[in-house]
Amino acid sequence: QVQLVESGGGLVQTGDSLRLSCAASGRTFSSYVMGWFRQAPGKAREFVATFSWSGGDTYYAESVKGRFTISRDNSKNTMYLQMNSLKPEDTAVYYCAAGVILTANPNEWLYWGQGTQVTVSS
Repeated sequence: QVQLVESGGGLVQTGDSLRLSCAASGRTFSSYVMGWFRQAPGKAREFVATFSWSGGDTYYAESVKGRFTISRDNSKNTMYLQMNSLKPEDTAVYYCAAGVILTANPNEWLYWGQGTQVTVSS
């Protein structure tokens, strides 16, 4: 079991930056694949970014590639999502997730945080 708590969301303007954090407790990162998803109002939850099992490779949705960076600090059991050049279409609730399959399908992830709201005004 792992518990996930996101933080760092907020209201920003187009072009601004935010850094989201996901603090994990319970079993450590090494036991799970970790990733970020988001869900905009009226839309399905969608993949944002994840690591490979080894942590050496990162994967991003095309819509955020070049703007968002996923990282982690194993010593703190914390994962981050640095979001730069934010756009109004990035507005969503952002969730961190843990699982055992490296997949963009949110239905195959096992554990979820409660989410943190990111709102980007134009």
